[in-house]
Amino acid sequence: MVNKFDEQIQAFMRKTELRNSNEPEFIQAVHEVAETVIPFMTKNKSYKKANILERLVEPERVVMFRVPWFTDKGEYMVNRGYRVEMNSAIGPYKGGLRFHPSVNLSILKFLAFEQVFKNSLTTLPLGGGKGGSDFNPKGRSDREILCFCQSFMTELSRHIGSNTDVPAGDIGVGSREIGYLFGQYKRIQNEFTGVLTGKGLSYGGSLIRPEATGYGAVYFAHQMLLKNKMDFQGLSVAISGSGNVAQFVCEKVIELGGVPVSMSDSSGFIYDKNGIDTEKLKFIKKLKNIKRGRIKEYAAHYGCEYFKDKKPWGIKSDVAFPCATQNELDEESAKELVKNGIKCVTEGANMPTTPQAIEVFHKNNVLFSPGKASNAGGVATSGLEMSQNSLRISWTREEVDSRLKDIMIGIHNTCVEFGKDGKQINYVKGANIGGFIKVADAMIAQGHV
Repeated sequence: MVNKFDEQIQAFMRKTELRNSNEPEFIQAVHEVAETVIPFMTKNKSYKKANILERLVEPERVVMFRVPWFTDKGEYMVNRGYRVEMNSAIGPYKGGLRFHPSVNLSILKFLAFEQVFKNSLTTLPLGGGKGGSDFNPKGRSDREILCFCQSFMTELSRHIGSNTDVPAGDIGVGSREIGYLFGQYKRIQNEFTGVLTGKGLSYGGSLIRPEATGYGAVYFAHQMLLKNKMDFQGLSVAISGSGNVAQFVCEKVIELGGVPVSMSDSSGFIYDKNGIDTEKLKFIKKLKNIKRGRIKEYAAHYGCEYFKDKKPWGIKSDVAFPCATQNELDEESAKELVKNGIKCVTEGANMPTTPQAIEVFHKNNVLFSPGKASNAGGVATSGLEMSQNSLRISWTREEVDSRLKDIMIGIHNTCVEFGKDGKQINYVKGANIGGFIKVADAMIAQGHV
């Protein structure tokens, strides 16, 4: 049966694809939003008349620049730097910086576009942006990373500011990189300001910020389970990734009584049928954060199974958290999860699930939440860090965690409100429409922006 809105969606996507050729990740993100927002706009004429969606998919500004730096051996290197400032209708641009060889304009535009909706859902006054470089920090010395970060910030500093654009960390940009970037910005601008979030506690950072994305994803999943008369207690949980988000998803799942059974990296995944407990998680944190080792070392240490070059979607689990990277969970993986009795899939990464996989989950009544809703905890706590910087105060760990939990409950409630689809809740639809409304209303109120 042909959806009566299909023709409108296809016409919009043809135009978008023509203007953004060779940008598959960005096109995928836009299409996922268009499928739910275009029918909503048709019923709400003011948004359609103002052509809001066409305006939303066009970045307000894209900055691309050269990043020259020296290796320890004195070799001259050049990388490409980016900042995509997507939308500032409800606040200064806000979104992470990613240092990874895969970084290109398509990936950053998709992330910036998602960030607009994610930030809107938090209800905080934050616009959407994203940036980074194709620089690979793996295997580089601290001195080389310092050299690169200083060069990168020398150019980026022209385009950001505490009331203009406030970057944060992302893949490849942790506390070390944020420190180097902040130090260079302070040196150039001769001011101490909250221009970056994810800072160290000794110079304006917020408690709970490192944990926020992972904790927030679990808080969101918990609300989904509770609404369907379930709980984490005793449920087996498959987690992909072993970086910041995956580690703190694992930590919060353990706290709520769940049993994490897998973690992964780019080389493969471990399956610990006895469950990853607090002591085992400490081993993983030391392995990945300090030793910069591979996850297979966990399998050797604890005598569990290791699957080389595989993802953990074929194992039996009740809840899944894809926390690694975009499009890691495809249609076949989704079918495997369904066959093994999956109840809930919660995105910890940005767009880790393909459209075909999402369709499989919806057809089989599996609870599914998109990253723009469930991984919004990171930017929510970044917003709280900005507030603390502006007020020159620091909140306690308990205060920040409480605010984070309240924000995630609020996002869940918004998704429920706008995602009702018969007896089911379509969290993709709810997140898209819920995030769209606030930005669209602000754009209309401000005229031609």
